[in-house]
Amino acid sequence: MSRSRSALLETLRAQTEPTTLAALVATSGLHANTVREHLDALVRDGLAHRHPEAPSGRGRPAWLYEATGVDAASAPEYAGLASALAAAIHRTSASPTDDAVTAGREWGHELARERGARPAASAVAARREVVSLLDEVGFAPQADARSSTVRLTRCPLLEAAHKYPDIVCGVHLGLAQGALEEYGADPDGTELLPFAEPGACRLHLMQRRR
Repeated sequence: MSRSRSALLETLRAQTEPTTLAALVATSGLHANTVREHLDALVRDGLAHRHPEAPSGRGRPAWLYEATGVDAASAPEYAGLASALAAAIHRTSASPTDDAVTAGREWGHELARERGARPAASAVAARREVVSLLDEVGFAPQADARSSTVRLTRCPLLEAAHKYPDIVCGVHLGLAQGALEEYGADPDGTELLPFAEPGACRLHLMQRRR
């Protein structure tokens, strides 16, 4: 299996809900035809299956893809909550991004406290704790030496993030900010760039030089 096809399969396995071609194209950075060919091959090999999305309005329903043999019970426990939150905020909020960041910030505090968070010895140590937390909840982060820039190579809520990026990504940004505060670091300047590069979002945990 090629590297790109294997990466696509890993993305599917990380999802807690069926995912559209469009969302997979956005995260992979590959051309839609290439992604479609990989998906067709995964379906033929029995590693994924597909079914049509429920009709909504005119036009042919999109195909939904998911990996075979994935135990839904093993998915990150926050996934269902975050998906429901995204839809609710999108439908009811006058300031969806701000509300999403606020909700994520509270969640970040809670997750860090559950890990027994205490003020870290330095800002670098605090950022490393946040990277470790992000790894635990399913983002497969890759950080630089000072944990100031982090590549999030997996999104457990890819389909929801593709539909509501301001909300889902806002929650994830707030999560990092709340956790940083809990570990005693200043969250000012924290920034999340969704789909910043093929296969990854980019999270800055400290102010960038412009």
